[in-house]
Amino acid sequence: MGSSSTSPPPHDAWLLAYQKLLPQWQSLTPSSHLSTIPISISRVNQFDAARLDIEMSAMLKEQLVKVFSLMKPGMLFQYEPELDAFLEFLIWRFSIWVDKPTPGNALMNLRYRDDRAVEPREKVRTGLEGPGLTVAQKIWYCIATVGGQYVWARLQSFSAFRRWGDSERRPLARRVWILIQRVEGLYKAASFGNLLIFLYTGRFRNLIERVLRARLVYGSPNMNRAVSFEYMNRQLVWNEFSEMLLLLLPLLNSSSVKSLLSSFSKDKSSSSTGDDGTCPVCRSIPTTPFLALPCQHRYCYYCLRTQCSASPAYRCPRCSEPVVAMQRHGFFAPSPE
Repeated sequence: MGSSSTSPPPHDAWLLAYQKLLPQWQSLTPSSHLSTIPISISRVNQFDAARLDIEMSAMLKEQLVKVFSLMKPGMLFQYEPELDAFLEFLIWRFSIWVDKPTPGNALMNLRYRDDRAVEPREKVRTGLEGPGLTVAQKIWYCIATVGGQYVWARLQSFSAFRRWGDSERRPLARRVWILIQRVEGLYKAASFGNLLIFLYTGRFRNLIERVLRARLVYGSPNMNRAVSFEYMNRQLVWNEFSEMLLLLLPLLNSSSVKSLLSSFSKDKSSSSTGDDGTCPVCRSIPTTPFLALPCQHRYCYYCLRTQCSASPAYRCPRCSEPVVAMQRHGFFAPSPE
C-alpha cells in the first residue's frame, strides 16, 4: 500500500516546469538562428524577363504604328518618345499596379517583392514569402521607368536638335550639354557597378529596383520557366547559316557550278548528239539565235554573251569545247576577253 500514500502532482506542475526551464532553453537557442532561408533566383531568368518585356513593348509599338500607316509619313517619328512612354505606362498599369507580374516576369515565373518588409521569422516555408510592392513603390517605379525615360529621351532630342554641344556663342547651353553628358556617364558607371553586384549576389538587376528595394523572386516554388529556348537555338543556327550562304553565294561563279553539275548529270556523248534546237543555257528556243563557234550550237544572244562575260574560258555544255566566237548571218563577233 506504499503507492497509495504518494499524492498526485498539482495541476499546474507543467507550467512551473516550463517557467523553470525557459531561461535555459533561451540561452541554448539564441535569436541569431531566426533568419530567412537564403534563396537564389536565377540571373538568366531575370535577364530573360527584362528582354521579353522589351520585345513585348516592341510588338505593341509595331502594331500601333500600323494603325497610322495611312497617315502622313514621318508623323509618328516626332512623337516617338510619347509613344514609348504610353506603351510602358500601359504595361505598368495592367501588371505592376494591380499586383501582377509583367509579361516577361510571368513567363519566367517571377514576381516583385518588397524586400524591406521581409523580417527574420522562425517558421519559413520556402523562403519566397513576402508582400508585394507598396503603393508608394509602384508610383515611384512608374515615375522612374516611364517618366524618367521619357524626360531623358526628350531632353537628349531637344539638345541635339538645338545643337547645344556646338553652341560657342551660348555658354549656358554648352554647360547644360556638358552636364547632361556627365550625368549620363555617371548613370552608366553606376549601372555597370550594379551589374557586377547583381552578377555576384543575384539581387536587383537595375538601379531602380535597388533604390526601391523591389526584388524579383519566384512566384511559385514548384514551377519552371515557361519559355523553351529550343526554337530560339534552332532559329539562331539557321540565321547564321543563311548569313553564311548570303556571303558565299555571290562569290561563286554560277556558270561554272552549273557546268560542273551538268557534267555529272549527263554524259558528253548524249549531250553532244542531243541538239534539239534549244539554247543549252535557258533550255528554250532562242528568239535571237546565235551560233557558237566552233561547235555550231544555237544560243540565245543574251545567254551566250552573259556566260562568256562571266567566264572567258566558257565551254559549251553540249560538246565541252571552248567558245571562241559567235555567228549570225555571216557576222562574226570576237569572243569577250
